[in-house]
Amino acid sequence: MPFWLVKTEPSTYAFQDLLRDRKTRWDGVSNAQAQANLRAMREGDEVVVYHSGEKAAVGLARVARGAYPDPGDPAGKRVAVDLAAGRALEKPVTLGVLRGADVFDGSPLLRQGRLSVVPLSAAQWRVLLGLGGVRR
Repeated sequence: MPFWLVKTEPSTYAFQDLLRDRKTRWDGVSNAQAQANLRAMREGDEVVVYHSGEKAAVGLARVARGAYPDPGDPAGKRVAVDLAAGRALEKPVTLGVLRGADVFDGSPLLRQGRLSVVPLSAAQWRVLLGLGGVRR
């Protein structure tokens, strides 16, 4: 099962908003590579939510609905996905901490700082959960 990291600006839509809403459409993504990543998402995929302003992973979600046309795109070229809330990480995992984890060497998360939808390997997922205090 693929794993993903999605970035959001907490002043626009925070992880706490997703917890409150329980489910949301993840839309408005315009970068071509991030769009390709959204298109690759499938129902049931695991997701970590990252707050851009805080530069930290803060919570978990899952893909509730795979890619479909973004209703906010009049040109009809972009897609969106639906995310369902999981739970908050026990402790936020900062970008600095992730930089120090060898498993993230070469990751688009570190190499392409503005990429808003990032694939994670199973090893990266496990490390991130461990750093966040999540035991499965």
